[in-house]
Amino acid sequence: MNTLTTVSKLACSLGFGLSLLAQGVAAAEPEQCNTVRFTDPGWGDINSTNALASVVLKGLGYQTEISTLAVPIGFEGLKNNEIDVFLGNWMPAQQKFIDKYVPKGQVEVVGENLDGAKFTLAVPRYAYDAGVKDFADLAKFEDKFRKRIYAIEAGAPANQLLQNMIDSGDFGLKKWRLVESGEQGVMSQVKRDMKRQQFIVFLGWEPHPMNANFDMAYLTGGDKYFGANFGGATVHTLTRKGYQQECQNVGKLLNNLKFSLSMENQVMGYIMQDGQQPEEAARKYLTQHPDVLKPWLQGVTTTNGGDALAAVRSHLNL
Repeated sequence: MNTLTTVSKLACSLGFGLSLLAQGVAAAEPEQCNTVRFTDPGWGDINSTNALASVVLKGLGYQTEISTLAVPIGFEGLKNNEIDVFLGNWMPAQQKFIDKYVPKGQVEVVGENLDGAKFTLAVPRYAYDAGVKDFADLAKFEDKFRKRIYAIEAGAPANQLLQNMIDSGDFGLKKWRLVESGEQGVMSQVKRDMKRQQFIVFLGWEPHPMNANFDMAYLTGGDKYFGANFGGATVHTLTRKGYQQECQNVGKLLNNLKFSLSMENQVMGYIMQDGQQPEEAARKYLTQHPDVLKPWLQGVTTTNGGDALAAVRSHLNL
C-alpha cells in the first residue's frame, strides 16, 4: 500500500510539474506574440500560404494580420519590426534584398518552405510552336509582340531583372517596353490576347493556376537573369530580427511549415476560380488533407500549452 501511495504521489507530482512547465512555455511568449503579422505582395501563392498559416495559427489560439505590401516595403516592414513574417522570399529573384538586410541582422531567414518553383518568361503554346522557344527568338517576332513584355507590379525584383535585360540590349530587346501591372492585370491581358490568338510574352511562374488554365510554354535562354531550369526557384520564410527567440512556439511552427506545388495550386484554384475567400480555401484544403498537420505541428503547442494537433483538428471540425 505504501509503495502504491508513493507511486501515486510521484505521478501526481510529475503531472503537476508538466502542467506548470506547459503553462510556463506559454507564458514565456510576450504579449506581442499573440498576433502574428504577415506581409503579402499581392501574389496568389503567398495569399494562399498566408491563409494556410493563418488557419493553423487561429486553431492554436493566435490572431493574424495580413498587410498587402510590395516586396521592398515588406522588407522595410520586417526591418522596422512592423511585420513579423514573410512567407514569399523567392530566391534567387530577391537576392538583392537578402544581401541588403540579412548580413546586418535586420531580417532573419527561417528556412525553405517550397522547392520546385519556376519563374521566367512564357508565351502561348501557339507562339512557341511558331518558333518562339528561347529569349533569343523574341526579337525575330518583335512586331507580333508589339515590343512589349508584360510583368507584375512595379517594384517587384523580377521586373527589375527584366528592365536590366532590356536596358542592356541583350537578345536585341533594347527598344522593347516593360508593361507593369499586378498579377491579375497580367493574367487578364494574357487571357484576352490568347483568345484572339495574339502573341504575348509575359512573366510566368509556378505554382499558379495559369499553368493549368493556359496552354503556355516557358522560354529557355534566361539563365543569366532568372537562373537555370526555367528560373528554378525556392521560396523561403523570413522573420523580423529576434522573432523566433521572442515567439518560440510560432517560430517552431514556421520552421515546420513546408508547402508543395500541388498544395498551393489547389488553394489558389479555390480562390481564383471558385471565388472563395483565402481562409475559406485554406480550410477546405486542410479539411481534405489533414495529414499535412502532424509534421507542421511537431513540437508546437496551443497558446496555453495544450495539444496543438487536437486543437487545430477541432478548429477544422475534423
